[in-house]
Amino acid sequence: MDDHIALDQLEALACSLGIEVRHERIPQDDVAIAGGLCRLKGKNVIVLDARAAARDRVRTLVQALKPFDLSNVYIRPALRELLEKP
Repeated sequence: MDDHIALDQLEALACSLGIEVRHERIPQDDVAIAGGLCRLKGKNVIVLDARAAARDRVRTLVQALKPFDLSNVYIRPALRELLEKP
């Protein structure tokens, strides 16, 4: 699956779960991080580094969505395969 397609579908999945996805410029001075899941004012938010490559943003979204119960959510097979990789 193309990284940009996966990125769009993962963002749509996060939104359907009520998770806000933000693209922010994360300072690269002392930390090499592409983003992640956090709680902000009681809501789940996934922050992605806007400057990161699409593949890195996909990886960040996959890791952020893994803790959520997705068993009753329809997810395209190729996308589910990404989410179920160890």
